[in-house]
Amino acid sequence: MAVFVDNIINEVERLPDYRVYGRVSAVVGLLVEVSGAQGSLSVGDHCRIVGRDDAPVLCEVVGLRDGRALMMAFGSLNGVGLGCRAEVSAADPAIYPDNAWLGRVVNAFGKSADGKGPLPFGPVAYPVHNQPPPSHTRQRIGAKVDLGVRAMNAFLTCCRGQRMGIFAGSGIGKSTLLSMMARHTDAEVNVIGLIGERERETREFIEDYLGPDGLARSVVVVATSDESPLVRRQAAYVTMAVAEYFRDRGRDVLCLMDSITRFAMAQREISLSAGEPPASKGYTPSVFAEMPRLLERAGPGTRGQGSITGLFTVLVEDDDHNEPVADCVRGILDGHVVLDRAIAERGRYPPINVLRSVSRTMPACNTAEENAAVDRARRYLATYEDMAELIRLGAYRGGSDAAVDEAIRYFPALEKFLSQTKDEKTDLAACYAMLDEILNGGETSGETAEPPEAVRSAPLPPAAEAPQSAAPQPTPVAGGQ
Repeated sequence: MAVFVDNIINEVERLPDYRVYGRVSAVVGLLVEVSGAQGSLSVGDHCRIVGRDDAPVLCEVVGLRDGRALMMAFGSLNGVGLGCRAEVSAADPAIYPDNAWLGRVVNAFGKSADGKGPLPFGPVAYPVHNQPPPSHTRQRIGAKVDLGVRAMNAFLTCCRGQRMGIFAGSGIGKSTLLSMMARHTDAEVNVIGLIGERERETREFIEDYLGPDGLARSVVVVATSDESPLVRRQAAYVTMAVAEYFRDRGRDVLCLMDSITRFAMAQREISLSAGEPPASKGYTPSVFAEMPRLLERAGPGTRGQGSITGLFTVLVEDDDHNEPVADCVRGILDGHVVLDRAIAERGRYPPINVLRSVSRTMPACNTAEENAAVDRARRYLATYEDMAELIRLGAYRGGSDAAVDEAIRYFPALEKFLSQTKDEKTDLAACYAMLDEILNGGETSGETAEPPEAVRSAPLPPAAEAPQSAAPQPTPVAGGQ
C-alpha cells in the first residue's frame, strides 16, 4: 500500500501547471505530423495523441519540418486520424530508479514487466537521454573485474569502468556468455539490457541462464523484437539511466547490453521514416552519431561515484566483422571479444578466439609474471593455429620444428582451459594458477589449479607423428620456414 501512495504522490508532483495541444495534420506510414504546437516541441520530446474512443497513443518527436513536428508512436497507430488532439508533455522523458528495483524486470518506460506489482519510484529523476560526465572530471580506469570466465579473466582482463564489445554472428553463444558473466562476476550490481530480444528467449534467459542468484542483484530491462523501434531504442537509454543511478550511489556496476546492433537497427528505422538519407549499407548518419552518445555513458564516474563497466554485444552480419556497425563500435570501445563460429562448431564453449580479441587495459593491469604467462600461452595458440591445417592433414612430421612441437604439446591443455560450462566459475587468482600449472608442468602449488595431464605426458597427436607405412613420406614442413 505504501508503494501505491508514494507513486501517486510522485505522479502528482510531476503534473505540469498547464498543457499545450496540437492537432494531427498527416499520417504517413509510421510517421505522424502534428501542427499547432510550434515553439513547444523539440526533438526527443514525448507527446500523447488522443485517438478514437479517447485511446491515448504515446509518441516521440523525431524531427521538425515546415512548422510541423514529425512523430513516431511507441505502439500501434490504430485509431489515429486527421484532427486528433496531441497533448504536449512539458518534461523531458525520465525514470525514477530505486534500490528496490534489484531483482526486477522493467520495460523501456521504467515500469514493471515481471508481473510482481508496481515498481517504487525513487526521489530523483534520471533523464532517459542523459549526458556522460565531463571527461576531465572522470576517474581513471579502476582495478580488475572478476568475470568468472577463464578466457576473459586470463587473456582479456577487464577493469572497472572499461567498455568492451562482444562480436559474433547469430547463434554462436553471446547470450550464454553474458549470463555466465552476470552470474559469476564480483561486481556489486548488474544492469542487463535485452534490446530487441526474441520474446520466447527472454524468460529463458532470466530463469535458466541468469537464475535466481544472478537476478537477485540485477535489474533487467527488456524490449522484445516485436515492439516499435522507439521502444527498442529507448530500452537501451533506460538501461544506461538505471546503471547511472547505481553508479551515482558509489556502486560498481556491470552493464550488459544485448545488442548494440539492434539498437542501431532501431535508430535506422526511425531516421529513415523521418526522411534522413541512408549512408553506409542503409544505415543513416544519425546511427553513427547516436552510438557514441550511448556508449560513452558507461565508464568511470567522478570522484565519490562508482563505475559502469560495459559489455555490449554486436551482432555482425554474415560473420563480417568489418561491417559498418561493428567497425564503428570497435573504434569507440576499450577492447573487443570475438566469438568464432568455427570454434563453436568444434564444440568448445565459450567460443572466444583469444588471438583475434584484445583488451586495451592489458598489459598495464597485470603483473610481469601474469603478462609473461599470457604471452607464452598466446604464442603456443598462435603457432598451433598457423600449422593447424598441416597438422590435421598429417603433413607435419614431429621434430621438424621445435616451436611447433611445443605448441602441439601444450595445445590440448590450453583448449581445455578455455573451455567452460555455463555453471562453472573460476576466479581471477585460480585462472592464473591454472595457466601457470599448464605452462610449467605442475610446478605451482595452487590447490585450485587442475592438473594438466596432457602437458605432463606430452604426447604428440597422432596426426603429428611420422607415418609408419611404406607409402611415400610427405615432405617435412617447418613452421615459418
